[in-house]
Amino acid sequence: MAVKTHWWISAWFILTVPVIFWDAGYCLLRPRSMKGGDLHWIWAPYALYQEVDYVYGIPALERGDGFTNAQSVLNIIETLMNISYVYLAHVSEWPGAPLIGFGAALMTVSKTVLYWLQEYFCGFCAIGHNTLPDLLLLWILPNGLWIVVPTFIVLRLGKDLASSLNFADAQAKKISSGKKN
Repeated sequence: MAVKTHWWISAWFILTVPVIFWDAGYCLLRPRSMKGGDLHWIWAPYALYQEVDYVYGIPALERGDGFTNAQSVLNIIETLMNISYVYLAHVSEWPGAPLIGFGAALMTVSKTVLYWLQEYFCGFCAIGHNTLPDLLLLWILPNGLWIVVPTFIVLRLGKDLASSLNFADAQAKKISSGKKN
């Protein structure tokens, strides 16, 4: 049975690779990647973002908050899973590829929801200083994308996986009933 692929899932996985690696580079190379650092020119747009989200800024760095780098390492793992899905689905045509994509997308959703819940439970300690328009434009919309799109991927690949399992179960029952006769 051929692997069922969806162009928009593969496109999302491919398009997010450079974004995630760029973001992880910024996080893992702080303070050199931050405003004033010798490598900041690579991450110039983060001069604004480190002021919007203190998880990316000086406050988290100064208190030794490990969350930023921990989520970056998980970002790298999920991105390697995304790359694996694209390769396994489109090149190897391995039937298990949707499970890899499902797991990667579920990881993205879970980690991003955790990031949002962390903000809620700490009283918006890293983003609460922003105006509502800035918060909406610079934090909620861009970060919300990492919940919405991967949720649709989880739903689509979950449906495909369930369909494959139902098909396999039906085939197993046919084989089993044929052996009984």
